[in-house]
Amino acid sequence: MRSKSDWANRPKALASLAGSILLAGWVVSPVQAQTPLPQNLQLPIPSWPLNDSQSNVVAGCIRLDGRCLFQVAAPKSELPARIQDIQQRLENISNQYMQDDAAKLQVEIAKQNNLPVIVVNDQPVLTVTQPDANLQGADLDTRAQKVRESLQEGLIRAKQEREPQFITRSSAIAGSLILGMVVASWSLERWRKRSQIRLAASASPPTGHPVTTQLTQQQKGNLQEVQRRLYQLAQGGIWGGGGLIILGLFPYTRIVQVLALSALQVPLLVGIVGLGTYVVIRLSYVLTDRFAAALASSYLLTPEASRRVQLRVSTISAVTKSITTLGCIGIGILVALTALGVNIAPLLAGAGLVGVAVSLASQNLIKDAINGFLIIVEDQYAVGDVIAVGDVGGLVEYINLRITQVRDAEGRLITIPNSEIKIVANLSSNWSRADLNIPVAYDTNVDQALKLIDDVAQQMSRDPIWLQQILEAPQVLGVDNFGERGVIIRVWIKTQPLKQWDVAREFRRRLKVAFDEAGVPIPLPQQEIWFNQSLPAKAQMDGHESKMLIR
Repeated sequence: MRSKSDWANRPKALASLAGSILLAGWVVSPVQAQTPLPQNLQLPIPSWPLNDSQSNVVAGCIRLDGRCLFQVAAPKSELPARIQDIQQRLENISNQYMQDDAAKLQVEIAKQNNLPVIVVNDQPVLTVTQPDANLQGADLDTRAQKVRESLQEGLIRAKQEREPQFITRSSAIAGSLILGMVVASWSLERWRKRSQIRLAASASPPTGHPVTTQLTQQQKGNLQEVQRRLYQLAQGGIWGGGGLIILGLFPYTRIVQVLALSALQVPLLVGIVGLGTYVVIRLSYVLTDRFAAALASSYLLTPEASRRVQLRVSTISAVTKSITTLGCIGIGILVALTALGVNIAPLLAGAGLVGVAVSLASQNLIKDAINGFLIIVEDQYAVGDVIAVGDVGGLVEYINLRITQVRDAEGRLITIPNSEIKIVANLSSNWSRADLNIPVAYDTNVDQALKLIDDVAQQMSRDPIWLQQILEAPQVLGVDNFGERGVIIRVWIKTQPLKQWDVAREFRRRLKVAFDEAGVPIPLPQQEIWFNQSLPAKAQMDGHESKMLIR
């Protein structure tokens, strides 16, 4: 049974126990860190609404030695000033902490106007606002506690990274990285040289058709270009990536790494996408040339058909390459915009409308494309043909869906829109013909001249040098006309495409030698002039009109 003195001392004991509990809670609980901030250490209150959670609020990093400790939020126009102010305070505090080896680190949370304030060694760093808390979807106190922990860990780690043993270890890692970069770069260079040697050893002298040989050479050239660009990309990745990693090993240079990555982010993304697009285009060229060469060298085709298919294949190959290039460039642009964070959906919708407007305003381009497509499909002509279009003509050097380019006899490159090609004369489709008009004098024995011309033509067609170029026995058609120089004898010689001019030159040379040996003269232009009664008296003495032959 309790005495009266026990009941009298009970209120004092309860009061003492309650005070102890309150004191312990004040010491160990987070409430201890949220005491009001002294008047002389208070931060300026932000001028923008603290509860602003609209889309105009953006976030930015607070960094220490280049590392992002935590993010803060503010309206877009206010964020740079807020970040600069916090960074300046943090830099001053970190310098004082780093310079004093015996300094203790105290990171606390105080209160100012019911908002948490992060205080480091009795110096305020920042006020945690509602937009800051909205970044993590938490309340103000929880967000302030996470910021305090991040700040404390970052300062401790920054001080540890400046200790000699850490610098020594980072230097050893940097040296190992540099050695690895040198070895990797040397290995890559050696691989490139070996690839070039293997490619050169695999190259054989041209034995097939010139078109097939050209396609094979283009294929090898594109492969070399792909290897060269991949080699450059790998070398850049080795030295650039290794250099950035080394910069990130030391606290003094880590900010350079951050600045370099920030400054090179856009150019690097665009460069990688551009180089990737270029490599894809070149690889598509390789595949196109390989397919075209295989089709052109098909052994199932006759010689004449094979040559024609080879020309068509080379033309279709060039057109396919141009279409592939445009498609890859368009896709590359879209990929680059997506990598840069641009929403391409409205862009694609706008591009469709622009395409409709451009198609209405550029009907000639559409006509060019349609006519070019029909030219290729119908095999009206191909790259390597000799054509005549209106008043111009020459060797077809390039063709796509819009234009045709020909090189004339004087070396001029003539560009013709495909919509302007209405009637085209192909002088080298499947076979050609040398059409020769040979004059002989009127006083020459025509039968003897015909036999002599036929003998020369037949001998030339049996010559091993010209046997492959002359497809059929030459045809001496006979007397074709009576001209100013004499009797015109016409000869036809069917030849391989584009060989009619070579055959005609050689035939004329041989015929001149045969005429000289047989005594058949090459006639000169001749004309008869008759004099009537109005001529001078001497011409009238005979009572007849005088005649003079002028050669």
